[in-house]
Amino acid sequence: MRSPGSARTPLLLIEDTISLQMVYRSILSSAGFRVSVAGSAAEGLAQFQALKPAVVLLDLILPDRDGLDLMQEFLTQQPDTAVIAITANGSVNRAVEAMRAGAHDFLVKPFDENRFLSAVQNALAERSARQTESQSVAALSERPALADTSGFIGSSEAMRRIHGTIASVARSMATVFITGESGTGKELCALAVHANSARASGPFIALNCGAIPQDLLESEVFGHMKGSFTGAISDKPGAATAADGGTLFLDEICEMAPALQTKLLRFLQTSTVQPVGATRPKKVNVRIVCATNRDPLDAVRRGHFREDLYYRLFVVPIHMPPLRDRGEDVIEIAEAALQRFAEEEGRAFHGLDPTVRAMLPRLPWPGNVRQLLNVIRNVVVLNDGGWVTQQMLPPGVASEPVERQTSGTEAAAAPGAGQLESLIGLTLAEAERQLIEATLAHHAGSVPRAARVLDVSPSTLYRKIEGWKARTG
Repeated sequence: MRSPGSARTPLLLIEDTISLQMVYRSILSSAGFRVSVAGSAAEGLAQFQALKPAVVLLDLILPDRDGLDLMQEFLTQQPDTAVIAITANGSVNRAVEAMRAGAHDFLVKPFDENRFLSAVQNALAERSARQTESQSVAALSERPALADTSGFIGSSEAMRRIHGTIASVARSMATVFITGESGTGKELCALAVHANSARASGPFIALNCGAIPQDLLESEVFGHMKGSFTGAISDKPGAATAADGGTLFLDEICEMAPALQTKLLRFLQTSTVQPVGATRPKKVNVRIVCATNRDPLDAVRRGHFREDLYYRLFVVPIHMPPLRDRGEDVIEIAEAALQRFAEEEGRAFHGLDPTVRAMLPRLPWPGNVRQLLNVIRNVVVLNDGGWVTQQMLPPGVASEPVERQTSGTEAAAAPGAGQLESLIGLTLAEAERQLIEATLAHHAGSVPRAARVLDVSPSTLYRKIEGWKARTG
């Protein structure tokens, strides 16, 4: 199918294998693209400088020069070039390196015609969007801290690195994989990536994979057709379709069922969605950002997460540090939250008194930024104003000591140490419940802290607790 305006769009293909040159050129020409071909890095660089192509399809293994080095030269000379890296199946790591270095997308040989054309069309669509919105994107890129657009607050070294990574990756289609404990601001990070990209005017759709029952998750992601299953009373577009032209944020990605992981991988490879009950797939243009509060590589080792999907998603990693490791950021966040909440509630607060300012960075904050915001909200709602003193803080916060950092094995063993005999005779489910309840009691009922100790997702604990309540209630 001919792409509108594609005949005027110069493409450059750099591939040293003659037979593949012929195949790729035939596919692109049939789709209406004007394509020039080079068989070496030297020839490719000469044509690049002469043509100034919008898109470069670059084989990373060339006879006369390293493909990554050549790509860097392209991007230095013409930063808005969309480079699509091409690599052999055994060199996926090279493709990942290319994405981190600024490539727009990558293709792993052998790939089908639809995937090939999809990569080119998405690259052109992104470039067109960047040109259309160049003024607004330039304004965003000039904001050094990204705080106004991302909601991030904090000037610690860790946050400065994160801001720099976001500014670098936002212009590409590279998948961003955000890790960090619950409450550290992973969704804010995803919003920052979206807000500083050419997709900022498009939709940002967030989906929590751990909060949706697994039998409904496929419908939530890809949609369904009327009558495709009991209760499907009308057609419903999924999150992937709703995010067309924008960003799809998949939170708690490691909680996704294996069968759906396979379909997600196919979606990433083809850029098409097929709703439950539909007979034909639909093409969408979506950028994926995902997040988890678990160690994704450990989930791969345990067999809970597909290795090929992990490598497809884990292109640009961003780790959100826990609040206890961010030093004086806690004071900046608390003061900004105090001002905002005071305006919302119509209260007059002066700020944090010296005792509170000195105390906040020393607290462990197991719930991270989310917990700190709840504490400040509590202070504003229950007090008329003035300086925030230690006496205004919720019970237990001011006296909570900084926790000694222990390994997951030590912490998990603590609640049940010396009590193994009491477990003899119980079913596995009963023993599991006792361990979970003991761990929750040890951590004052905090589900996020208990989940961290037990090395599971908080949503897993919430589901188990609700299940126990349903059986006993």
